[in-house]
Amino acid sequence: MKAVTWHGRRDVRVDTVPDPRIEQPTDVVVGITSSGICGSDLHLYEVLGPFLDEGDILGHEPMGVVEEVGPEVTAVRPGDRVVVPFNVSCGTCFMCGQGLHSQCETTQVHEQGSGAALFGYTKLYGQVPGGQAEFLRVPFGNTLPIKVPDGPPDDRFVYLSDVLPTAWQAVEYAAVPEGGSLVVLGLGPIGDMACRVAQHRGVGKVIGVDLVPERLARARANGVEAVDLREPELVAAIRDMTDGRGPDAVVDAVGMEAHGSPNAQLAQQMTALLPDGIQAWLMKRAGVDRLHALYLAIDIVRRGGTISLAGVYGGMTDPMPMLRMFDKQIQLRMGQANVRRWVDELLPLLVDGDPLGVETFATHRVRLDQAPAAYQMFQQKRDGAVKVLLQP
Repeated sequence: MKAVTWHGRRDVRVDTVPDPRIEQPTDVVVGITSSGICGSDLHLYEVLGPFLDEGDILGHEPMGVVEEVGPEVTAVRPGDRVVVPFNVSCGTCFMCGQGLHSQCETTQVHEQGSGAALFGYTKLYGQVPGGQAEFLRVPFGNTLPIKVPDGPPDDRFVYLSDVLPTAWQAVEYAAVPEGGSLVVLGLGPIGDMACRVAQHRGVGKVIGVDLVPERLARARANGVEAVDLREPELVAAIRDMTDGRGPDAVVDAVGMEAHGSPNAQLAQQMTALLPDGIQAWLMKRAGVDRLHALYLAIDIVRRGGTISLAGVYGGMTDPMPMLRMFDKQIQLRMGQANVRRWVDELLPLLVDGDPLGVETFATHRVRLDQAPAAYQMFQQKRDGAVKVLLQP
């Protein structure tokens, strides 16, 4: 089969690799019909190379049609249409029972000290082959795949794999009081969808912050009060928009590669020049993130407010302004989205109408063999790229 594979920093290719096969009696093999490129994939493209091997298959936002099932699979059968969550979670352990599928005890990557395994996302999370491919082996066939109805286009359901539950959890964790205000930092796929989710859930004022003109215009077209990150008095301007005290909550949808963090960016670039083994050791013990977005969230949020981290962070020695956070009595929530936890709330929004605008959410749909150019376009924020779907 054809699959998108990692070959080095800013070097992904479409290779011919062996087809996946049934390995355990509860496995299924899914023929992929759509698979997204995620903002988190850009961390693999740029920063997390020491935790990848050449030829690793990328991608964690797939959906498709069941092609084959193991002998103990009863929940789906060949021909069923399914979405595959990015967490590899069993659905039956203690953590899954708590709705913490990203901490699944069955698939925790103990040798790395990490939570649940993830499709297509480095040795840190199990080095499981990903879904930017023609076929994907999916374990836990009775509890992991999300069965969706035939009829509507893939765009209606594919975001159940990651974008929708991540944005939904980000807004849930933000805990905005009734009629309150929310600032979303970063208007890429997760930030854009978080704004839509917040509006749908009745948040009184939704403010989005970015520096890409097309993303700001897209948010404004959906009724979001969008502010340019380069606004000279950004924090003061947002306070003026929120009764002089700042928003009730902030969602950081940017993560480890924020603009405006030159020292951390230089440290990442210098680390990238070292041999992989040394890079990995440093990143796991002394790594730093570009924290401009998080620092901005701490400045913006009102006293007693909540910061919800949806962007991926990976630094082990990030400096945090604890005095300011303690003084402002900030509440902080974070973590990988627990995809399966939110499906029952999200699926009805996709079956009966399209209140979140998912059918027009993608800005680009390209063939699988165009993935290398699509990665480059998305990483460079060219051509208005917000969400790219690969279609094998």
